[in-house]
Amino acid sequence: MQLIAKTYWAGAPFNFRGKPDATPESLVLRAADFRQHRALYWAPPGRPKPKTAVVCIHPRVDFSHHYTFPRLLAAGVACLGANTRSPNNDTDTVHEEIALDVGSCVRFLKEKRGIDNVVLLGNSGGGSLAALYQAQAAKLPSERLTSAPCGGRIHLADTEMPGADALVLVSAHRGQGQVLLDCIDPSVRDESDPLSVDPALDMYAPQNGFKEPPAWSEYSPEFVSRYRAAQRARVQRLDDHAKQLIERAQAARPESLPATASFEQRQHLERQSVVEHVMVVHRTMANLNYVSQHLDPSPRDYGSLLSDRPDLMNYRFFGFARTCTPRAWLSTWSGLSSKADLCRNLAEVQVPTLVAHAGADREIYPADLQAIFEAAAAPDKALLEFSEARHYFEPEFGEKAAPQVEKLMDALVPWILERFAV
Repeated sequence: MQLIAKTYWAGAPFNFRGKPDATPESLVLRAADFRQHRALYWAPPGRPKPKTAVVCIHPRVDFSHHYTFPRLLAAGVACLGANTRSPNNDTDTVHEEIALDVGSCVRFLKEKRGIDNVVLLGNSGGGSLAALYQAQAAKLPSERLTSAPCGGRIHLADTEMPGADALVLVSAHRGQGQVLLDCIDPSVRDESDPLSVDPALDMYAPQNGFKEPPAWSEYSPEFVSRYRAAQRARVQRLDDHAKQLIERAQAARPESLPATASFEQRQHLERQSVVEHVMVVHRTMANLNYVSQHLDPSPRDYGSLLSDRPDLMNYRFFGFARTCTPRAWLSTWSGLSSKADLCRNLAEVQVPTLVAHAGADREIYPADLQAIFEAAAAPDKALLEFSEARHYFEPEFGEKAAPQVEKLMDALVPWILERFAV
């Protein structure tokens, strides 16, 4: 049985479909904490020194060939498509650390390529990362975050963080933690058993309102309220577990042993102090909106971004936050602890902000859009809505042309050019 959404059958839907008239420069960038990450710099043909560039980066997805680049390059806008330090794997992703990777991109453009205007283009999960960076960059160093939710020291307060000049959010969700808060399965009874189920909280049980796919399901207000509360309760339990694992390692203090302690005694405590646990989080594809249109109506298709059968994909490895370290859980995936909250950070972003929403998105809904746009505090902000577009503005399966991408770029390119010279 094919469970993955057909969007992904022909390759990554976020890559451009026709190679732009430009040859990229392969880069190895170094963040302020000396971690390296890779990027491709695309310069507009015939413009060796463009004045404006976009940075497109995502916590784990490779956006080095992003679908917006061909039209941006044709308009004279340079493009930097970057990976973070953890490409294709966010098991140990700490947003307060990968924000430094965004900073190395901005610094490279301004200092090494003479770019005057940098636009952070946050697509999907790149939106909350870009907003976190911009919100922190706008603060005085003494006002920035000094620790991650796990308690570990970070370097935002003791490094240069040049701010971007604009923020573009395309199909940006409210943050990975907020997404998971809505799609984690609260019916899991035993975190060590992927098949354990509390029938009273199982959204995929017919007795609770679920119908055989692809028929839309309908849930009672009482069930919805109880379900959402139980989701928060499970995230809180996982938060508590993550913190306990971290605290247990911190409590093991080899230096507290007497000088006469044997190597074996010291080694025992050293192992406990350096151990890195990996949490396995079962069943994270259980958002009521995947199978119910009456809760937050939109032109979306049945299912999730990743699967047309979320009721079954919920039991597979492929999905959000399936494995993560305790520190990554708290920083990236916990909707209660993560600081990479788009709405919270947008309240501190003052540069021109554009929000582009795909109406048929299967992960981001009208209520999300309203919360995001209302949270944006920039005096210069705009909203674009594309009612027929899917999450990555991808075309129908099998089609080579992407008309929704062209519609997006017909509006996005003028918005940039009205504000910045190329």
